[in-house]
Amino acid sequence: MKKYKIINVVGARPNFMKIAPLQREMDKFKNQITYKLVHTGQHYDKNMSDNFFNDLKMQAPNYFLGINSGSHAVQTAKIMIEFEKVLLKEKLDLIIVTGDVNSTIVCALVAVKLDIKIAHIEAGCRSFDRTMPEEINRILTDSISDFLFAIDDISVTNLINEGIPKNKIFLVGDIMIDSLIYGIKKIKIDDSLLNLYNLQPNNYCVLTLHRPSNVD
Repeated sequence: MKKYKIINVVGARPNFMKIAPLQREMDKFKNQITYKLVHTGQHYDKNMSDNFFNDLKMQAPNYFLGINSGSHAVQTAKIMIEFEKVLLKEKLDLIIVTGDVNSTIVCALVAVKLDIKIAHIEAGCRSFDRTMPEEINRILTDSISDFLFAIDDISVTNLINEGIPKNKIFLVGDIMIDSLIYGIKKIKIDDSLLNLYNLQPNNYCVLTLHRPSNVD
């Protein structure tokens, strides 16, 4: 039986939450799959990277590209150069990218140029706002991916409307829910924290906001 060789790509916080449950599932199929983790380093400091690896019990990256911050052009160029070296060394069957960050589209672009298959988790999500860099990343990644894993019917419809063949599209649900369930099981509420913010147990919500269109 052929053993498939896969690289999972992470670069920024949203990727960690999607790849962590995937790798836990992959560990159940070690006779059929061997995988390595590439971290581009798009998010790289303790609060943006290390803490998530610890909380999600993720393996240390096999490759850390050390891209760090920079303009879109700088990040793109650095990732392309360094990720190509990894792919030429590893001789893969597949790379898996998630979401819509710069690391997603850039690693997919390097792979397609080397004739390596690409799977995109969270394919088909659209804001229909092309002023968002993430929207461009989503559209381009989906257009060159071989396996498009969509979270809902709306995403499937978006992909079909963009001319993606139906045999490439798989409706699988939202892998972020797996991380949510994993996280909920680990949460321990500290009474001092509830008192600090005058909160009542089971009677409050937590909300995070990001992207310039939401917070500026």
